[in-house]
Amino acid sequence: DCSFCGKHFTSPTDLIAHRATHMSKNPRICSYCGKSFFKKNSLTIHLRIHTGEKPYACTQCGKRFTHSGSLKIHLRTHSGEKPYTCKQCSASFNNLSNLRRHMVTHSTFEI
Repeated sequence: DCSFCGKHFTSPTDLIAHRATHMSKNPRICSYCGKSFFKKNSLTIHLRIHTGEKPYACTQCGKRFTHSGSLKIHLRTHSGEKPYTCKQCSASFNNLSNLRRHMVTHSTFEI
């Protein structure tokens, strides 16, 4: 766990990289909301919330996205790829969040 903020990491490498962000002397500050970032790329991505910039476009339908990962997931709607499969019923999904939402249907709660 990070000794500065308590955030948990399973990888020692990730923890070391995270701790370095607490020690940076030159944080980048969002000019819109004042939030600070220690990586230039993190600020760049954050700014899209304020500017509405969506630099990633689907070549098939034109829909635009703020993150490349969101475009990647969207492209699966065109290809039909569903890489996330439920181990209990074999239903498959195009993204992990849909699989997680589905898993609730298998939960049993006793009162």
